[in-house]
Amino acid sequence: MDPMRIVLYSHDSVGLGHVRRNLALAHALNNQLPGLTGRPVTGILITGTAHAPAFQAPDGWDWVLLPGVGKSPEGYLPRNLAMPMHELVSMRARLLKAVLAGFRPHLVIVDRHATGVHRELESALRHARSGAPVRVVLGLREVLDSPDVAFSEWARFGGPRLVKALFDEIWIYGDPAVHDPVAAGEIPFSLRKLIRYTGYLAEGRPPGSGTSCMPGPYCLTTVGGGSDGHALARVAVAAHVPEGLGHLIVAGPEMPVEQLNDLRQQAGPGVKVVPTVDDLIYHLRNAAAVVSMGGYNTVCEIMSTNVPALIVPRTQARAEQRIRATSLANAGYLEQQDIGTLTPDIFGCWLAARLGTTVDRRRAVLDGLIRVPQLAAQLLQPLFRPNASDPALSPKEGAGRVAV
Repeated sequence: MDPMRIVLYSHDSVGLGHVRRNLALAHALNNQLPGLTGRPVTGILITGTAHAPAFQAPDGWDWVLLPGVGKSPEGYLPRNLAMPMHELVSMRARLLKAVLAGFRPHLVIVDRHATGVHRELESALRHARSGAPVRVVLGLREVLDSPDVAFSEWARFGGPRLVKALFDEIWIYGDPAVHDPVAAGEIPFSLRKLIRYTGYLAEGRPPGSGTSCMPGPYCLTTVGGGSDGHALARVAVAAHVPEGLGHLIVAGPEMPVEQLNDLRQQAGPGVKVVPTVDDLIYHLRNAAAVVSMGGYNTVCEIMSTNVPALIVPRTQARAEQRIRATSLANAGYLEQQDIGTLTPDIFGCWLAARLGTTVDRRRAVLDGLIRVPQLAAQLLQPLFRPNASDPALSPKEGAGRVAV
């Protein structure tokens, strides 16, 4: 039986959030869709970050690495190549079109940016939709940005009319009881009929090594990809940690070498500074307390535990992390502190006060990695049902009943 072919796209300008989210989805789809549909899965992860292939893709999947883009105060620019931005976008667009035309996916999931950088993905999606049957989904984290900024971005992506023309559904990876981006004004109301809420992509993330790099009890500070995490890590490395507790600081693979070296020079006894760990979820679950920035993936991983957490959101570029931290703090799932008021003393006092405590997060909808394959099976079902010689791409009885 021919496999279902899936493409997951992320533009990846800053950090690892987009590609990490798509990777979690790839593992979930690969593990669950065959049981729901009776068909195997194969797929491509399209990414713009050179760090992506360091992550383990599912069996039957491969990476396509686009020439990188970065961000400046003036907007997107080539990350490495010495060429005009419009030429880089044109090259990425041709690559995207070639990948979709050659692979002929049944399902395309686009992360966050509906038509990519400077609408680089638009031509590829139009061409894909004009050929063999394909379903296209826009996957959105539960918080986009302040409403004004979010609506400006919708306009740059082509606006609601183009989104309706190119996409079959919009999946929001969150719990509307915690934060509803439609009600908050971050998503055009005219797109509401396309929206499906999946819950947070929290429980069921791929396991790692299951081993710790700390010899005894510890607290954990993590700053995501690390490109903008030095300020928080600098406070963490100077904080007093309760006696008998180690402190693991995960600085992220994108933290500049000079900043990483600075942290290591400042680290005292019992403080370990590393760029990455083999299994962040394992380290989160076994920590006495966690301090973190407010990126989507790290917060999801925290939400899958009962460990007390202090979120110190990014304050530059986007309001996303601040909105996320505020909504989750209001729901009682974590605490937040602004980086501008966080001191080593406040950091240390928070750690001391939270030792031995836990947080019950079970009221939140955390099973998005189960709901997404169900939604995918429902969406793909009409593409395969006409093939009467096949058992049809239809969910098994009882699967796919997803609240909207």
